[in-house]
Amino acid sequence: MSFSHLGLSDKVLAAVAATGYTTPTPIQEQAIPHVLARRDVLGIAQTGTGKTAAFVLPMLTILEKGRARARMPRTLILEPTRELAAQVKESFDKYGAGQKLNVALLIGGVSFGDQDIKLTRGVDVLIATPGRLLDHTERGGLLLTGVELLVIDEADRMLDMGFIPDIERICKLVPFTRQTLFFTATMPPEIRRVTEQFLHNPEKVEVSRPATAAVTVTQSQVRAGREAHDKRDVLRRLLRDAKDLKNAIIFCNRKREVAVLYKSLQKHGFSVGALHGDMDQPARMAALDQFRKGELPLLVASDVAARGLDIPEVSHVFNFDVPHHPDDYVHRIGRTGRAGRAGTAISIVTSLDTKSIAAIEKLIGQAIPRAESGDVGHTASDEADQPREHRSREGAGEGSRGGRKPRRERTPRHANGARNGGAQPQVASPRPPAPTREPRRAPREADPEPGDHSHLPAFLLRPVRARA
Repeated sequence: MSFSHLGLSDKVLAAVAATGYTTPTPIQEQAIPHVLARRDVLGIAQTGTGKTAAFVLPMLTILEKGRARARMPRTLILEPTRELAAQVKESFDKYGAGQKLNVALLIGGVSFGDQDIKLTRGVDVLIATPGRLLDHTERGGLLLTGVELLVIDEADRMLDMGFIPDIERICKLVPFTRQTLFFTATMPPEIRRVTEQFLHNPEKVEVSRPATAAVTVTQSQVRAGREAHDKRDVLRRLLRDAKDLKNAIIFCNRKREVAVLYKSLQKHGFSVGALHGDMDQPARMAALDQFRKGELPLLVASDVAARGLDIPEVSHVFNFDVPHHPDDYVHRIGRTGRAGRAGTAISIVTSLDTKSIAAIEKLIGQAIPRAESGDVGHTASDEADQPREHRSREGAGEGSRGGRKPRRERTPRHANGARNGGAQPQVASPRPPAPTREPRRAPREADPEPGDHSHLPAFLLRPVRARA
């Protein structure tokens, strides 16, 4: 089936043809007719299946009729991260180039004043993260009573980031008669409850089993030591020995670990960028843009880059840290092997990750093969990469865990207390052992004789009256 059989307008079909797409993906083929029929849709599909175009294309067709009013958007799209929101706006700019639609982006890191100006002009499509959207509504600069169509994208990611209460608030601010499109890759119980509460007799479109890994991705796990420097050493070896590595995303669980690993790879000569939630918006977009253009072959990132980002030609994904939630593993490795291309996903696993790996294998329904990493040892350069508190714990003494270095012996001193500074070391004469001393006590001439009470304190010698 081609796009021309889905009911899209001529302008949208022309824009799709200009981009080179001829055949819709399964999620697009099944969801677009229901959206055009103004039905609620519950879309379940793994990452990288074209969910964004499944709602962008029919929305462009619907919005050809009508006009936006000031501070009252016609449609609303909620995204969990700034990067996803910006990516959806790019899709509207690409497919809606021939239409005069006002598209606004409400995300953090941008001044409220600039966003207020766009809202005042009238917005056909409002793309927002939940927090910034609620900020505008509470300030009185935004009314959601004119929303005709609501899209909740990456709903399971919203759940992980704690946005479900915000989603519930927003759903109560939009009209009850709206059309709702709900897209997710997994269906945990909390997501199911939200769909039952806010969707009205939805059409369920499921093109793959929830939380499945793409068959085009070759998965493996590599064992490493528990210390961070061991994992960094393994990662560097994997990067140098990887076959057909064009570019790669390296995922960490914590933002702090992203910064440490980024500096370590830079120090060892790798061209690398960083992406995490504490970076300001211009820096985040610059790093992502450089990675997309191929100017940076490596990107160290937190899970902010794990969901929905459209970077079609990522050849490798490395899990420097095994994710705590199994669903995150599916989304991470979904950054590679997209659009039918082959991809490689490698996880660096320690003894602490046994339960996490077991949960992941249970979720995806297959075992992750083990790959041999070889004997990777600790190098001196790794010690400089570690935080100060980790370095101070190493070398604590001989016989400690991990084969740490024994404590260095002190240089003998001269009689005047100065250390030997000459080339010829002087041998200090051995000191005789100190004599064994008895416990210290008050001096007295001899132990008291029996019947002698002179050694007792006076209050013990007072007579005591016996009770009658």
